[in-house]
Amino acid sequence: MPIERFQFTGEDGHQLAAALDLPEREPRAYALFAHCFTCGKDVLAAKRISAALAASGIAVLRFDFTGLGSSEGDFANSTFSSNVADLVRAAGHLRETGKAPAILIGHSLGGAAILAAAAQIPDAKAVVTIAAPSDPAHVTGLFKERIEDIRKAGEVEVSLAGRPFRIKRQFLDDIAEHGLMAHVTNLHKALLIMHSPTDDTVGIDNATHIFVAAKHPKSFVSLADADHLLTQRRDAAYVAGVIAAWSERYLDPAAPEQAADLGKAPRRVVVRETRNSKFQQTVTIGPHRMLADEPLAAGGEDSGPGPYDFLLAGLGACTSMTMRLYADRKSLPLDRVTVTLQHGKIHAEDCAECETKAGMLDRIDRVIAMEGALDADQRKRLMDIADKCPVHRTLTSEIRIVTRATD
Repeated sequence: MPIERFQFTGEDGHQLAAALDLPEREPRAYALFAHCFTCGKDVLAAKRISAALAASGIAVLRFDFTGLGSSEGDFANSTFSSNVADLVRAAGHLRETGKAPAILIGHSLGGAAILAAAAQIPDAKAVVTIAAPSDPAHVTGLFKERIEDIRKAGEVEVSLAGRPFRIKRQFLDDIAEHGLMAHVTNLHKALLIMHSPTDDTVGIDNATHIFVAAKHPKSFVSLADADHLLTQRRDAAYVAGVIAAWSERYLDPAAPEQAADLGKAPRRVVVRETRNSKFQQTVTIGPHRMLADEPLAAGGEDSGPGPYDFLLAGLGACTSMTMRLYADRKSLPLDRVTVTLQHGKIHAEDCAECETKAGMLDRIDRVIAMEGALDADQRKRLMDIADKCPVHRTLTSEIRIVTRATD
């Protein structure tokens, strides 16, 4: 996915480094992502979630808070309030360029900051928190043994995730003043809360507090077995997939002319490497975006169906649709069709009806289940119709694939 890198001016006048992950075509929405405490925009979770959302058609702006990553300023002078103000500034930058954020996403303390900033970002329709604390002061637990030293000395260096950071008394005072639950109660936006029940950094009870305080529409998704920082690639991919599907309900529909264009058939299929893993690809078909990958056993990350999975899915869908059209046209009592498929290789010599007699052949096993009060003749006719589906005919006829390189 293409990434646009730039800077914008933060609340205190410093230049903040930003990255805008973009889809291959015109985005269907823009999102603003707030990273975890002391992390930065390029932490794995932020990069992976943003890339996967871009693959689904949602552009994502992520940036380094003051004093972190490539942003200017001194981290010691930043506070929770300044982070909230910088988020509002980031949203304003998107708005000024005609790309107002419809979705706000925050990870860990970034989730708390997103909740606090949401009221000041009127364009946003949906808010997502990932492993967020219900009280920003929760973050002080990371250096609780130094809190008294900070209050006495005014500023102390602490170690967080093996890196040194200077924390000032003003950070403690500022974070203690924030009553986050009031922001949650008055959110007036759709809210999705995502949290791992085994998170040992920010406990699951935080998600409970946020969920109870929020008004509908609100949703909760359990990130089973995920760690706090979502270090496993498949956890980040799952989070992005859920956000993309959930937010669809709250996004503006496509403009009439865009919808008309997306509805054309046949539609072009575009497959592009994400470079997030060895095999992962984005598959774009009109308005539909998905991931393709190989299973773990084949060296992939299993973040999406494999090439043969897509092929079998096409045959299965075409089979079921063709049977449905025929049953409805003939008024047959067909309640539901289920098609189960599997691809494999067989020795040509084991196939008596095949023309090829040497080497290996591809074989697709297709099992069709029909529900409904059908008699034997009706079932037989429907099974005959299954072999007449267009994809079946394509796969069993001569195919010419023309390949050329781009200019």
